[in-house]
Amino acid sequence: MKQIKYEEAVKQLEAIVMKMENGDLDVDSMAGELKKAQQLIKLCKDKLKHTDEEIKKLLETE
Repeated sequence: MKQIKYEEAVKQLEAIVMKMENGDLDVDSMAGELKKAQQLIKLCKDKLKHTDEEIKKLLETE
């Protein structure tokens, strides 16, 4: 998955959830969408973890 911004990843996750809630996904496409959601969640978690570490470093130096 190419690097995308956190906000874009969240938007894509929200779109997948909406499709699931509305029943817009058939069985064949659901597996692919769930795999994509899993990748997006990992990307978001990694970005949040990195940001948290950066903030902690900045606070330690002050």
